[in-house]
Amino acid sequence: MKCKCTQTFKICQQKSNLHFISLVPELTRKFSQFLQKLSLDFKLEENIVSLEVNNPKQFFEENFDALKAYFNSLELKEIKVYVENEQHKLSFSTILSAKPLEKFLNFIEDKTFFDILENKSITSHFQPIIDMSNNSIFGYEALVRGVMPNGDLVYPDVLFEKSARNDMDFNFDRLCRENALKTTAVKKVDAKVFINFIPTTIYDPKFCLASTVKWANQLEFDPKNIVFEVVETQKVKDTEHLKTILNYYREQGFLIALDDVGEGYSSLNMIIDLKPDIIKVDRNIINNIDKDEMKRSVYKALRNLAMENDIKILAEGVETPYELATLKSIGLDYAQGYYFAKPAAEIIRQI
Repeated sequence: MKCKCTQTFKICQQKSNLHFISLVPELTRKFSQFLQKLSLDFKLEENIVSLEVNNPKQFFEENFDALKAYFNSLELKEIKVYVENEQHKLSFSTILSAKPLEKFLNFIEDKTFFDILENKSITSHFQPIIDMSNNSIFGYEALVRGVMPNGDLVYPDVLFEKSARNDMDFNFDRLCRENALKTTAVKKVDAKVFINFIPTTIYDPKFCLASTVKWANQLEFDPKNIVFEVVETQKVKDTEHLKTILNYYREQGFLIALDDVGEGYSSLNMIIDLKPDIIKVDRNIINNIDKDEMKRSVYKALRNLAMENDIKILAEGVETPYELATLKSIGLDYAQGYYFAKPAAEIIRQI
């Protein structure tokens, strides 16, 4: 099971046989015609088209545009590729591990992402979270940024889109968690730090989260100063498994926050079931809440639910004094957004 978490997709660069496999005869013939157009020698045996190349990575780089133009997205998913060489011989059992052709092309197209992942070229920016009871900084959310060789930054929406489509969510999510902890230590943050994690990447918390806990202990963090923030909860179908993950974090002494509340949750009962320490109300509800009665009603319901169950409520995406005034009139523990400060590489220690 460990390979599920740790394997990273790569395309080898040594002399190999490429086997293109499809259970659809018409698609096998179409791939044969594609290779004929390229004037390449190949072998055709039932549903497998095979050819020898000196460098598989170079083959996919050179023929990337042609493959994308000749085959549609469904065909690229249907055609499977197995790379056979001295280390990986073709057999009935190994052929089952063949990957979709789409995956090989994504690897070429997403070279920047894979370089960032391989070189661990990421950093964390920090956005302050304000305690409304005394207008002081309660904590910071650590937000990942990829760093390109020229110093340009790649933002998280791009990074996680590339991560998801290449099945690298576990590897990338773990890298982000560990970087957030290390950067927090370097910046000497003396406040709560909110660190995101994607629960759908975790199948065994004791194994998959071990390195995160190790770094937290090694860097001598007070566990109560680390808030693990669950993202993409709407995609979690197994609530019991999610509770197992959150309970593991709680056993280590960490706090739990649920993100996108009011947007990504199918039921208010889920909040009660998971019993987080903090709920973060989605910015779509906060945006123009001073002008929208329906949004105010939703927020009031969340506020009452939080108060009745000893849960703190945090408003994300606060951008105007009018939004803030409306939230404070209803009731608000913490706030975060451009109204206070944008995420920055350097810690803002006073608002």
